[in-house]
Amino acid sequence: MKYIWLYVVAVVASLGGLLSGFDTGVISGALLYINETWNLSDYLQGILVSSVLIGAVIGAATNGILADIFGRKKIIIATAIIFILGSILCGLAPNVYVLILSRILVGLAVGIVNFVVPLYLSEVSPKQLRGTLVSLYQWAITAGILFSYIINAAFAQAVYSWRWMLFAGIVPGMVLLIGMMFLSDTPRWLVSKNRDDEAKKVFTKIEPDIDANEEIKNIKATLKPDCEHADGKFKFKRWMIMPFVVGIGIMFAQICTGINTIIYYAPTIFKIAGFDSNLNAIYATTGIGVVNFLMTIIAIFFTDKLGRKPLLYCGLTGVMLSLLALGCAFQFEAMLGANLKWVAVGSLVSYIVCFAFSLGPIGWILVSEVFPLKIRGLAMSICTVSNFAFNFFVVGSFPILINRLGGAVTFWGFAAVSLLCIIFVFFFVPETKGISLEQIESNWINEVNPRKF
Repeated sequence: MKYIWLYVVAVVASLGGLLSGFDTGVISGALLYINETWNLSDYLQGILVSSVLIGAVIGAATNGILADIFGRKKIIIATAIIFILGSILCGLAPNVYVLILSRILVGLAVGIVNFVVPLYLSEVSPKQLRGTLVSLYQWAITAGILFSYIINAAFAQAVYSWRWMLFAGIVPGMVLLIGMMFLSDTPRWLVSKNRDDEAKKVFTKIEPDIDANEEIKNIKATLKPDCEHADGKFKFKRWMIMPFVVGIGIMFAQICTGINTIIYYAPTIFKIAGFDSNLNAIYATTGIGVVNFLMTIIAIFFTDKLGRKPLLYCGLTGVMLSLLALGCAFQFEAMLGANLKWVAVGSLVSYIVCFAFSLGPIGWILVSEVFPLKIRGLAMSICTVSNFAFNFFVVGSFPILINRLGGAVTFWGFAAVSLLCIIFVFFFVPETKGISLEQIESNWINEVNPRKF
């Protein structure tokens, strides 16, 4: 029980994942009813769903530096407020264009929370628990997705159904806002601002057995003017290239293996596969959400025991095989007949199982670990921008791909990307299990091969 306050801090901060998860999942059900209200074209559907990613890119791009200047806590609180306002505007939107603008505002919050919460969790976590605690963020994302699916099912037959679905985003926003009011900032950020006494108090609360002075000394060693000009301005060095390769590469793997096409468009996929009503498609999608939520628990318990890379190998292989199966289901649709929808359900469940314990949580764990403290906020911001840029392309193009190329070619394409990602993990991704953030930074500086960390 010595880490009780640490767990409280981690759980509260990870609630930021509710925002990202809710927004990701809620549009999947709402889209079916928005279509009935305004009869959107494929192009406009893609814009509506991916509009949140425009805001997300802006949020991620502009707030990395702000998180380094003002601290992680203040940025998380501001994010919750923005999300609440955006959700209210979405529910009240008089036309699709106002709805798109409102979703861009919501996206602004999602973009910020996706880098600042894993950053916060990484910087408060002991090295032996870091994977577990950062995994809580992904678990909260799956909880947000599941909550959104439940909300979709609850309001599916209500008057103004999609408006209530989107308006319900105020709930996760309020939960995060209230929770963060009671937390401090991270000790590593406090040390970077020469607030050593405050950092010592935080270390004493979250890790009572450690020598707080020694921890502060180690952190200060990473902040020495080794990577600065004489005038004190930051200087980018060659060894920093590899952390960015790993961070942006793992974001590519997380998104371009197709996860958000599954989350955003699961009900649409189920209807194409043969489910005869919006409500049945939403119920099937809720089952996907339950599986996603439960299987993320594997990462929470095993990331710090088995390591990051073994889970990535296993998960990516399963993702690839599931996508191959889903593509085959659409290819042999005539042969399968009414069984197509059950093959689609089985393939999607298998996909979600494999993604939930691997790329989902471990992607955010790695980007929170591999960057030097001095630029960690900015670097994670850049990786998050890349995440949403990949997401915007994949999600925005999916309705066009599946309607013009067909399900088989579309999902086989994602399977091919999965194979490339396995190769990337083998050669470029370091195993960071049990290594302190300061030691990871030292390994990069000394140009240690990622396969030999």
